[in-house]
Amino acid sequence: MTPQISRSGAGRKGLVTLICGALATGGITAASVAALEPGVASASSHREAPLISGTPQYDNTDLYAFVSPDKPDTTTIVSDYIPFEEPAGGPNFYQFADDAQYDIHIDNNGDAKDDLIFRYTFNTKIKDRNTFLYNTGVVDSLNDADLNVTQSYDLDLIKLKNGRQQYKTRIADNVPAAPSDVGKASMPDYAKLRSQAIYKTSNGGATFAGQADDPFFADLRVFDLLYGGNLSEVGNDTLKGYNVNTIALQVPNSLIRQSASRPTVGIYATTQRRNAQGYYAQVSRLGNPLVNEVVNPQKDKDKFNASQPKDDAQFLKNVTNPELPKLIEAIYHIKAPSEPRNDLVSVFLTGVKGLNTLQPQAKPSEMLRLNTSIKPTAKPKRLGVLDGDNAGFPNGRRLTDDVIDEALQVMEGELVGSKNDLGDAVDKNDKSFEKYFPYVAEPTAGSRGKIAKAAGSSTKSALGDALTGSGDNNTTLIAGSAAAGAAGVLLIGTGFGWWRRRMRRPY
Repeated sequence: MTPQISRSGAGRKGLVTLICGALATGGITAASVAALEPGVASASSHREAPLISGTPQYDNTDLYAFVSPDKPDTTTIVSDYIPFEEPAGGPNFYQFADDAQYDIHIDNNGDAKDDLIFRYTFNTKIKDRNTFLYNTGVVDSLNDADLNVTQSYDLDLIKLKNGRQQYKTRIADNVPAAPSDVGKASMPDYAKLRSQAIYKTSNGGATFAGQADDPFFADLRVFDLLYGGNLSEVGNDTLKGYNVNTIALQVPNSLIRQSASRPTVGIYATTQRRNAQGYYAQVSRLGNPLVNEVVNPQKDKDKFNASQPKDDAQFLKNVTNPELPKLIEAIYHIKAPSEPRNDLVSVFLTGVKGLNTLQPQAKPSEMLRLNTSIKPTAKPKRLGVLDGDNAGFPNGRRLTDDVIDEALQVMEGELVGSKNDLGDAVDKNDKSFEKYFPYVAEPTAGSRGKIAKAAGSSTKSALGDALTGSGDNNTTLIAGSAAAGAAGVLLIGTGFGWWRRRMRRPY
């Protein structure tokens, strides 16, 4: 039976936030409360395994799948990469990897094998290698000559049967990706650039690749709160202001589901990286949020990222006998639900009966499961199925779904009678999502800081003035760069002179 439990979301307590922070970080180790040590904050599947944490271009941070709210005959899949993108992180901004295959997998018959794969492959071009600049002037369009570093991609649809490729079709060819949002001086109308990066496919769908605001929201300051001793400081969205690289795909429901009478599909994403021999090896995998983050222990994290759903029996004990509830019981004395946790099996491995199971005898495997026949609601509830909104998580995952609160409540036994209202007091993203494809919010710009004030007037750097000034942008830019360089040389010279005078002193 689908739970129908009302949740207000108000009045979260400090202890609740600490517990949810433990879920988000996945790093609590303790023999007692006094034995807690500070840890490194992480998020949904941001830097969730040892190997992938060192190669962010291949790191799949979050996966979303939902029936498109404005086009309910289609499904939208959003897959994010490169965690914790600092908006001003130049001069080398954020790019998809050219030596990777970014795949979105569809299982529509419940055998835990791929029936469809949507494959994105990228190509980077640099117009002028004699400059350090990402853009050499104001960028007004994706084909602007001043956009020095560009990326484009191909999108292929691969049809499989029993895990073997039958044929491959090119859906989109050489489509431009939206660049990183360098800042207002470089890209004064970023919305225009984004709209140019949306490509309509011939089958009535759409595709987008480029930078976006990180849609995941959570408070990850659990250890800071504990040692600070002020448990009233809750509800801080730790991911506010960070960006990700996003792939968004909108496809007809009829293309991905087996039939109208079998409307549920399983969805997961992977990244394959090409090695020195030219072969591709899978290095990242993501279906449901938080699985490799807090369900799998350290010994299984890299193995999970390299595995396929058909082999998920090897990870079953991590789900039926999870570590997290035991840690919460040891630290906060909240009794862990009885094991084995078959309720978690339905959420993560089989789908919820009567909601989004693939087949009566579907093979247990970890992936998002979306019932494409359930229409989107005009007023989504952030707790999804737990609050009676069957269009939300764990029936797929919408951008607005509060998966931290939902996952924590389920982990602590919400589906087996242990009613709770746990959460982290971060109930929505810091930016509003858009009403139309690709739905994700625009990225935070590199120029997010306040404009400096001097003598009652606004001032900008020489580079900023050059990019927004009139006349020959390149000439002005060179002059501005030269002026800045001269100032730097003068500063260094002054410092060196001071050092020499000091060295001559007898003391």
